[in-house]
Amino acid sequence: MAADSSASYIRMVQHLIEKCLLFHMTLEECEEALSKHANIKPVITSTVWKELEKENKSFFEAYSQEREERRSKEEIRQMFSHSTLQDSPHA
Repeated sequence: MAADSSASYIRMVQHLIEKCLLFHMTLEECEEALSKHANIKPVITSTVWKELEKENKSFFEAYSQEREERRSKEEIRQMFSHSTLQDSPHA
């Protein structure tokens, strides 16, 4: 019975991690969110996340690359936005 509840708990954590992935969160952001909103200890989130990484190596490589590209695009967008505000005659 304890094994069933442990497996169920791990599946729930996995499901919540998958939700975090949909929001393009990092491991650290996911740990914080699950700790705050689901009362799941960061060490549990980290352990399940790392097991998912092992089982889905190509997915997580692509996920990390996509996150990096999104971050780079956002930084460029912010630089242009900031530059445009500085160039404005009303700034």
